[in-house]
Amino acid sequence: MRYLLISYLRKVNGQIDEMVNVSKRVRTSDTNNSNVILDFANKEIVKCVIEGKPHDTTFELMRDYYYKVYPQLVEQLEKEAPITAVQEKKAVKAKIKTGR
Repeated sequence: MRYLLISYLRKVNGQIDEMVNVSKRVRTSDTNNSNVILDFANKEIVKCVIEGKPHDTTFELMRDYYYKVYPQLVEQLEKEAPITAVQEKKAVKAKIKTGR
C-alpha cells in the first residue's frame, strides 16, 4: 500500500459520505473519481480537490488531518509505502532487463 484515496459524495439530503481506499498504484479511474490522493512513499499530494475546487495545502497538513480520523491506517501506510515504492522500482528494472 502506498496511496491513500479519499472520495466525497453528497447525498440527496445534503449529508456527505467519505469513502476511503488504499492502493499500490493510482489508476486513471482513481484520479477521476477521488477527491484526495496522498502518496505516502514520496510524501506528496497527487490530487486535492474539495467541493470542486483545488485545495492548496501541504502533505503534512493533510497527513495530520487524516491521522486524527484514521490513525491505524495512516501508520500502516507510513510503514508500507516505502517498501512498496522499492518493490515497484525493482519490478520496473526487471522489466527493462528482460525487455518486456
